[in-house]
Amino acid sequence: MTNKSITKKFSFIALSGAIALSGCADLTPTQKGTGIGAGAGAAGGAIIGSATGSNKVGRDAAIGAAVGAIGGYIWSSRMEAQKRSMEQATAGTGVSVSQTADNQLKLNVPSDVSFDVGRADIRSNFRPVLDQFADTLKNNPATQVRVIGYTDSTGSDAVNDPLSVNRAASVREYLGARGVPSSRVAIDGRGERDPIADNSTEAGRAKNRRVEIFVGEHQD
Repeated sequence: MTNKSITKKFSFIALSGAIALSGCADLTPTQKGTGIGAGAGAAGGAIIGSATGSNKVGRDAAIGAAVGAIGGYIWSSRMEAQKRSMEQATAGTGVSVSQTADNQLKLNVPSDVSFDVGRADIRSNFRPVLDQFADTLKNNPATQVRVIGYTDSTGSDAVNDPLSVNRAASVREYLGARGVPSSRVAIDGRGERDPIADNSTEAGRAKNRRVEIFVGEHQD
């Protein structure tokens, strides 16, 4: 059996198991989250192993499963309260608040709220949202935060990549000034990658210039 066939087999089994776990009524949210994370991680590990020419796809899948399991999140009453608080704080702003499939709180902040074109300094109408967000984080200290910055396709990677990182860093610095330890906030910048709209239109580019903020709570 070739590596490619093994990869497909591992990925199918892992993801099928994760989907099955998600539908089990007798599992706790933590168990479901850990199982789904392990399945997704196993699939990712297998794919990476194949892409890099590894002849140890099973090993790579096992490593991926371990990483995925560690990344399991729970959706506690604190997380639900944080979601409701942010929904109230962002009502009418254009910021969307949602619960992800792996039990993270996600804030999608479009460019007309967050940053001016080509800039990394936080706009004034974004500050009240972050003020409330900082309060919810201080009320739920068990959570970890990821901030991911994006740009549209205008300009080169040499400009867009650092700009997207700087936007995420600005959010971390702002939260830090309001009492959220920087050690709780990881940042990343993906430039023009992972667009959510058509970059050939101005409206699409405006949607792609965004910041995504994820909050996850691990089991105590």
